Amino acid sequence: MRSPPLSSPIPAQVRGAPGLAWFNTAPAAAAEAALLECCGSRRWAHRVAAHRPYPDLEALLAASDEAGYDLSQADLAEALADEASADLHHGAPPAAHLALRAAHAAYEATFGYAFVICLDGIPAAEHPAQVLAGIRGRLGHEKDEERSVAADELRRLARGRLRAMLGADLTFCGPDTPAR
Repeated sequence: MRSPPLSSPIPAQVRGAPGLAWFNTAPAAAAEAALLECCGSRRWAHRVAAHRPYPDLEALLAASDEAGYDLSQADLAEALADEASADLHHGAPPAAHLALRAAHAAYEATFGYAFVICLDGIPAAEHPAQVLAGIRGRLGHEKDEERSVAADELRRLARGRLRAMLGADLTFCGPDTPAR
């Protein structure tokens, strides 16, 4: 399982790759392996890799979004199963760790998968409050509604992870955010 704080979105054999040029020319298996670090759906990774080369980051992000919108329920379940709930920094107060663990447990018991949320552009100090508020707000959703929200968050996460993988600016992960 991948933990949300992205420590290294690129497999060891790919680190140091020169961004989009590398991605466009990498062997399909290497490109797909790198893409699986961005979204855990094999169908999504295959589809995004199959449409290379991309003229620029925006074209890649658009293809990522399109592939994300086309995920079947099984593909989405596969991607969600690859996610893991975020933990707090070890220096956070014990009460915060307990609250977050309890909230994650309630969410996972209700929906059957880890809570996913894109926090790009949110200061790290605000992440715990954003995650707790997100979980609390989304626990009231019906299962189908929450699956749709989780799919949107996965698409946003994939955009941010793609930017990180290619060495692009990772300021925001929304679909309307221009690459820098």
